[in-house]
Amino acid sequence: MDNSYPRALLLLLDELEKLPGIGPKSAQRLAYHLLGCSREEAEMLARAITEAKEKIRFCSRCFNFSEEELCPICASESRDHSTICVVEEPKNLAAIERTREFKGVYHVLHGAISPLDGVNPEALKIKELLERVRKESVKEVVIATNPNIEGETTAMYIAKLIKPLGVKVTRLASGLPVGGDLDYVDEVTLGRALEARREID
Repeated sequence: MDNSYPRALLLLLDELEKLPGIGPKSAQRLAYHLLGCSREEAEMLARAITEAKEKIRFCSRCFNFSEEELCPICASESRDHSTICVVEEPKNLAAIERTREFKGVYHVLHGAISPLDGVNPEALKIKELLERVRKESVKEVVIATNPNIEGETTAMYIAKLIKPLGVKVTRLASGLPVGGDLDYVDEVTLGRALEARREID
């Protein structure tokens, strides 16, 4: 980084570059924007970040982000609690919710099985999913992991554990791009994939 930058600006640029998808040029653009806005606007952003870190936790049932013990979806009586949609990350849950096609509840794994990255099944919320399936009146588990090698591996692993429990296990239908991420898929494609989900053999 150019030593002609003031120390405080260098620190800001360094922190911004740590954000996902933010390279040096994007960090510079964001830093200049923040320096150009009013002090009040900058403080509002800082407060929003601090408040999110202080108040947001994981839902005790599905492990989505929540401010309460249970997230609004798990706490809702209007949702179909007999159908659980399993996703890798909270952002995947948000993508499916935008389709307005799924009326059940969710379970967030917080990752996918990836031996090369040192992520084994024990590192994910799979044990908690099995507990839910055993204790709650679950009829179907929809596996909506990403359509890539890690996602497919995770889907097959979960299916093998759940099928002996007598619960229907389905996978999102084709139409989703292989190797992609759910949060980048448009709502129509994702909605159709949900409608045409299939049972895992």
